[in-house]
Amino acid sequence: MEDAIDTRTHGRLFTPRRRAAALALALAAVAGASSPAAGAALTGTRAADRSVDVDLENATVAELDRLMDARKLTSTSLTAAYITRIKALNTSGPGLNAVRALNPAAMREAAAADAARRGRGPHGSLLGIPVIVKDNIDVKGMPTTAGSVALADSYPKADAPLVTGLRKAGAVILGKANLTEFANYLTNGMPSGYSSLGGQVLNAYDTSQTPSGSSSGSGVAASIGFAALTIGTETSGSILSPAYANSVVGIKPTVGLVSRTGIIPIAASQDTAGPMTRTVADAAAELTAITGVDPEDPATAANPLAGHDFTKDLSADALRGARIGVVASQVPAEGTDNRTLWDAAVAALRARGATLVDVTLDTSGPSSTVLSYEFKRDLNAYLARLPRNAPMKTIDDIVAYNQAHAREALKFGQTNALASQAKDISPGSADTARYQADRAADLAASKDRLDAVIQANDLGALLFANSGSAGIGARAGYPSINVPAGYQAANRRPFSIAFLGRAWTEPALIGYAYAYEQATKLRRPPSEINPAPYRCTIAAAPGPRRSYDSCAP
Repeated sequence: MEDAIDTRTHGRLFTPRRRAAALALALAAVAGASSPAAGAALTGTRAADRSVDVDLENATVAELDRLMDARKLTSTSLTAAYITRIKALNTSGPGLNAVRALNPAAMREAAAADAARRGRGPHGSLLGIPVIVKDNIDVKGMPTTAGSVALADSYPKADAPLVTGLRKAGAVILGKANLTEFANYLTNGMPSGYSSLGGQVLNAYDTSQTPSGSSSGSGVAASIGFAALTIGTETSGSILSPAYANSVVGIKPTVGLVSRTGIIPIAASQDTAGPMTRTVADAAAELTAITGVDPEDPATAANPLAGHDFTKDLSADALRGARIGVVASQVPAEGTDNRTLWDAAVAALRARGATLVDVTLDTSGPSSTVLSYEFKRDLNAYLARLPRNAPMKTIDDIVAYNQAHAREALKFGQTNALASQAKDISPGSADTARYQADRAADLAASKDRLDAVIQANDLGALLFANSGSAGIGARAGYPSINVPAGYQAANRRPFSIAFLGRAWTEPALIGYAYAYEQATKLRRPPSEINPAPYRCTIAAAPGPRRSYDSCAP
């Protein structure tokens, strides 16, 4: 069932004159205008007009597509509005710092999408829809940095295949999201959302709390409405954890569902990219666009879902007759806000027809060298694909650059990079033998355990709290989907549930998540949950307009 369109912005309808004025401001911002008037409009004491009469903090792909089909909205005006919002809340206002860079070609891409839509012929499912991708994913014409000052000028020769998929569907690449540096594998102890190049990402729901990571910027950008869709990547929790921390939907796909070519890696045995969005339907639409087979990524060769339309799996009745395993260790402690929210989620699943089965599952994993070994191997392979003039050729170059520029590059050190650099990845080496044994042990402690529990209980999925499925699912290469499930009473911080399944079960998981989401509809935007950071910005909450003379200059 589709959501109703709300063409108002916080209760105020836009007149043509106000819409034109706001759009002019957005286009000036894109061009780099910095007049006092423009600055006041973006960061002043009163909420600034937006360039479109759409609530960007809640807008869905289906809503935006209908408005563009009806000629009530253009991709050009929508893209400009997102850029205005980014400048007001990412750079100014609360300074969320979720977006590291805008695509200089974004407005041209939006104009091309508008021209394609005017042709009135068949078009891609995401035509004109702005997307932000994590800054470890190649976009031609933009540097791919992984948040590292060492890669600030590292330009790829082509789009990553997943970006090609987005473009084929008609999407506008709006920009790159900040992230925890090298997807949180440079060192130990680095705060989630921090990088030497991009600085610190802030959680839009509570700036005192972690945005989690490493897809911190993608999660925050999705939550606050900096784009219609975002893309994150995960090796172990980097989609699921920021999805729960930022109260958005996150899909960590089966390894091999989405090509990893053109993505700065940690470890090919676990790496994947996936959607981070405000709704399950949007995540399904985005996943449809990025799924495929890539000759350069052997893991995709076995992909049975290439070409699958995941939006066809969106059924409000998907939980009817489903058997879901409730992992005992995931049940929050009695008497906590999380337990109250968990019990409500379980009740909603049962009410929708699911049978919940209590199961015991050891989610711990052995000490392993897999990530350390593969980081050197796979990072070197990525760097070798770059143009000849790329600044870094191997992990040795990055380590050396960081050491030579320690003041900028090494606030938290590079312990993981050094440990990986020291690995002997040649065939027959002791490190290679240890790696092979550790990889086998990882699979036994993850895939084998999951398979045994799921098969023994005839389950369609396992249920976890927040990002509890991340570690065991990552080692197995299995998919999970995280769905917002409310907010703690004591502090309004997000809570979520996650469904984990065996390889290639994304259609079932998306169905379960959608049915739960539609039954509960618990997600609320940051400006509603925590109005304080937005009171003096364009994201001010609905209600009577008041003069806030105490707003900071």
